[in-house]
Amino acid sequence: MKNILVPIGTSPNAFETLQYAVDLASKFSSQVYVMEVFNVTQGAGNLKSLSAKVAQSGKERLKEVIKKVDAKKVEIKIATYNGDLIDGLKEIDHEIGIDLLVIAPRSNDVKEELYLGHTSGRMIKRTDIPTLIVPKGTKFTPFKTILVGFKSGVLKRKRILNPLIEIKKKFKSNIHLLLVKTPGYVDRDLQIHTALMDISSKLTLAEHATTYLGILEHIMGEHPDLLCVFRRKRGVFTNLWEKNTIHKAEFSAKIPVLVLSVKKD
Repeated sequence: MKNILVPIGTSPNAFETLQYAVDLASKFSSQVYVMEVFNVTQGAGNLKSLSAKVAQSGKERLKEVIKKVDAKKVEIKIATYNGDLIDGLKEIDHEIGIDLLVIAPRSNDVKEELYLGHTSGRMIKRTDIPTLIVPKGTKFTPFKTILVGFKSGVLKRKRILNPLIEIKKKFKSNIHLLLVKTPGYVDRDLQIHTALMDISSKLTLAEHATTYLGILEHIMGEHPDLLCVFRRKRGVFTNLWEKNTIHKAEFSAKIPVLVLSVKKD
């Protein structure tokens, strides 16, 4: 896990997410990038000059965020991008190789309606970069117990599991697998890739109307330190991934959530 990227938004608590990423990076000797995206179009006067000014302003703001963080000897670099956020993420990923995105949901305040806002929802939905969603105010602690929830044990590629495998090795985590049988499942879904079985210490089969409901029940019963799910076209949170915002009534986990890349088409 060499490169961790933290997109910094306008939240006054953005430094908390960065601090979490730095604390995690310190365990892996990772490098942390903080990123701000802006959008200066050709209709906005002298494009080159204005773009440079906005980029500089963004860098100064990121420096202020970084000052609030205990860097713990972790190297923190600044990246700015003029254009769309998703395009920016993909470009930086192409240039340096992003091993993990660390983002915050919109809010963890019970008064807030949304768990994931529009921006964080787009990052989850429209990239294939492994992403760690860290609830507001969460302090980093080693992941001792990890719940991996899914409706199909079929893996497209073993390397999809690399972030999870690295976390397990570093923290000697116990990984519990939860295979949720939903209406309409096929026998092939019950096959579990050997790579998943090799890193797990426990397997539970459950039947629920949706994968999400099965996962939620086991979170409440087992209290894991980390939830791991898979991002794919049809899977764990099918109805949730179809829109960019996720309501807290639909997803209310107050633990970090690791979202791994697409499992299968």
